Amino acid sequence: MNTSVVLAAEETHNPLLPETSELILGLIVFVIVVVAVWKFVVPNFEKAYAERTKAIEGGIEAAETKQAEADAKLAELEQRLSEARHEAARIREEAREQGAAIVAEMRGQAQAEADRIVEHGKTQIEAERQQAVTSLRAEVGTLATGLAGRIVGESLEDDVRQSRVVERFLADLESAPGVN
Repeated sequence: MNTSVVLAAEETHNPLLPETSELILGLIVFVIVVVAVWKFVVPNFEKAYAERTKAIEGGIEAAETKQAEADAKLAELEQRLSEARHEAARIREEAREQGAAIVAEMRGQAQAEADRIVEHGKTQIEAERQQAVTSLRAEVGTLATGLAGRIVGESLEDDVRQSRVVERFLADLESAPGVN
C-alpha cells in the first residue's frame, strides 16, 4: 500500500516543474541580484568605460598633436637641410671662383716674371754683344794697325793715328754692302 501512495503522490507532481514557493523565492533572489548589479556594478562599469573612452580620446588627440609637431619638425629640418645644401653649393662656387682667380693671378705673375726674365736676358745679351763688339774692335784695331804698318812700312804706334786708322777702317767695313 505504501507504494501506491507514493505512486499517487508522484503522479501529481511533475519533476520538470519547480515548486511554486521555490519559483517565487528564486524570482525574489534574481530581482535582488539584478538590482544589486544595477546599483553597484553597472555604475562602476559605466565609470570605467567613460574613463577609458576619455583616456583613448585624449591619447588620440595627444598622438595627433605629437604627429603634427613631428611633421612640423620634419618640414623645418628639411628646410634647414635644403638651406645647408644651398649654402654648401654657394661656398663651393665661391671656392671655385677664388681658385680660378688665384690661378689667373699666378699665371699673370708667372707671365710677368717670364717677361722680366726674357727682357733681362735680352738686355744681358745686348750688353754682351756690345762688349764683344768693343773687344773685337780693339782686337781688329790692333791687328789692322799691325797689318797696315807692315803694308805701309811705317810704324803706326802713335795712338791718335792708330785710333783714326781703326775708326776709318771700321766705318768702311760697316758701310760696305752685306755687312752688319
